[in-house]
Amino acid sequence: MAIDAKSSQEFVPIKEVRNGIIILKDGGLRSILLASSLNLSLKSADEQTAIISEFQNFLNGLDFPTQICMQSRRLDIRPYLMTLEERLKEQTEPLLKIQTKEYIDFIKSFTDEVNIMTKTFFIVVPYSANVIKSSNKMMDSFMGSGAPKKQIEDTKKAMDMASFEEKRTQLDQRVGVIISGLGRVGIRTSQLKTDQVVELFYKTFNPGDTSQGMKLQ
Repeated sequence: MAIDAKSSQEFVPIKEVRNGIIILKDGGLRSILLASSLNLSLKSADEQTAIISEFQNFLNGLDFPTQICMQSRRLDIRPYLMTLEERLKEQTEPLLKIQTKEYIDFIKSFTDEVNIMTKTFFIVVPYSANVIKSSNKMMDSFMGSGAPKKQIEDTKKAMDMASFEEKRTQLDQRVGVIISGLGRVGIRTSQLKTDQVVELFYKTFNPGDTSQGMKLQ
């Protein structure tokens, strides 16, 4: 049964991605941060207590909602195997050639039996404001009924851009709070750019794509 592409897109509340910022259909903005992980089991008891306490203070200090997401994917071992295959071809020492071949077979057998997963952590920072939508009739009244249509459209676009910049400033402040707060816990963060946001949503809606995920820069 064929699926209507337009009807499927209606379930995605995203209007566009501009300068790494997601613009929703309702006018809200979202920024996504890629966060590093922290292994508490490698820390001492005192360090664990300090980290948990600092993270608790960070959460209690937030005055806006924040979403923490984890994406789990099976590790794509194919690029690593291709590198080993190339080295096998270049290997001239018979013993090393045998060892490399055995190692490749071991990796293939191990990954077939065990699902090696990679986990990626994201922080979604939102900002929403009451948006007053202006119709063409309102623009006509503001500029005069005799104003050219192009002039009205250009003014409307300028007003939309000014509204976006104002909301983005507020969103950037929230992003700064998140980056600073998590930094005190020992978690590094990096704000996703436009191409990374597009890649993230593409892989989210296409789970069959097993290519490697993005990394902290």
